[in-house]
Amino acid sequence: MIFVGDDWAEDHHDVYLMDEAGQRLAARRLPEGLSGIRALHELIAVHADQPDQVLVGIETDRGLWVSALAAAGYQVWAINPMAAARYRDRHHVAGAKSDAADAKLLADLVRTDRHNHRQIAGDSPDAEAIKVLARSHQSLIWARTRHANMLRSALREYYPAALEAFDALTDGDALAILGRAPTPEQGAQLSLAKIGSALKAAGRQRNIEARAAEIQAVLRRKHLTAPPAVAAAFGATTTAAVHVIAALNTQIADLETALADHFETHPDADIYRSLPGLGVVLGARVLGEFGDDPNRFTTAKCRKNYAGTSPLTIASGRKRAVLARHVRNKRLYDAIDQWAFCALLRSPGARTYYDEHRAAGDTHHQALRALGNRLVGVLHGCLRHHTRYEEHKAWAHRQTAAA
Repeated sequence: MIFVGDDWAEDHHDVYLMDEAGQRLAARRLPEGLSGIRALHELIAVHADQPDQVLVGIETDRGLWVSALAAAGYQVWAINPMAAARYRDRHHVAGAKSDAADAKLLADLVRTDRHNHRQIAGDSPDAEAIKVLARSHQSLIWARTRHANMLRSALREYYPAALEAFDALTDGDALAILGRAPTPEQGAQLSLAKIGSALKAAGRQRNIEARAAEIQAVLRRKHLTAPPAVAAAFGATTTAAVHVIAALNTQIADLETALADHFETHPDADIYRSLPGLGVVLGARVLGEFGDDPNRFTTAKCRKNYAGTSPLTIASGRKRAVLARHVRNKRLYDAIDQWAFCALLRSPGARTYYDEHRAAGDTHHQALRALGNRLVGVLHGCLRHHTRYEEHKAWAHRQTAAA
């Protein structure tokens, strides 16, 4: 067996090869890209006869370099940088650090401690594509929220009427009116015809006249005002924010369409969609983060730990505490939290489970986390047995126990 440590940077890789006794075989700095991966293959070929005899430790689980390592047939371990830092402390108490030393450390780690870590998942290209689209879609939504919050903060400074007129600043109505009237003076001068025209252009099809009259009444109401020069400056920033949010709305919609197309063609899509509370977007997020490697999560407990929904027990001496797990896949946990909330309206069993936790004294978020943990277990069973969700099977054993 050959053990390889790969300390990567943006433009190069420090690699270190050692044998089963921990003796150095080779060490080199390689460039990023095709020439670097070719040189690495040539270096490994000098010491290993078969690709499956090569075990690689690297502090990432994605990227073209990692894909090339996996495609070559090497066994690749993605080591969490925090775990590598703790492992470094075991050997270098003085705090010394270098890229070459980190490469040796990673090789040593997979040689001695790989049983405590997990190999990179063997997800299909379809699952990887769904993950890329789902993460980009979610990131754009987060970006839109940030811009909407900044716009709301600015409007509070000079245009309170706009905040009264619109509940959501990302909606087409708000963007259409603010785009035409970014200052209070311009808003107060808008006629019903202009407001109605803007609403139509934004895509509103119902109650246009009533909504236009409502908006006009609010915009013409007396409010505190800022000096004209300040209001004009804020108006320029509002116009910019409106264009950014409108562009984000368009891109989010386009990505959602592409995400739905990829998700609905995946073999496991029917299983995900069968679970209460999982639609196309949430289902795609959960599938993308879990992946579709059937051997990645051997038990429901492993899947729950990765999701961050299972509780974390800390016991030492006479002290014992059960806490929420904060070291987790944050994107996956966010999706499961939304999934659990949506399931309350779709599944009587989920609602009963949530109510039981609230009655026992749990807060809303604690009960929701417990429900999410339960739903992840149900999902694991469905995927393991290749069956769709059935309400009775999922919750019947709890109803029997309660009776």
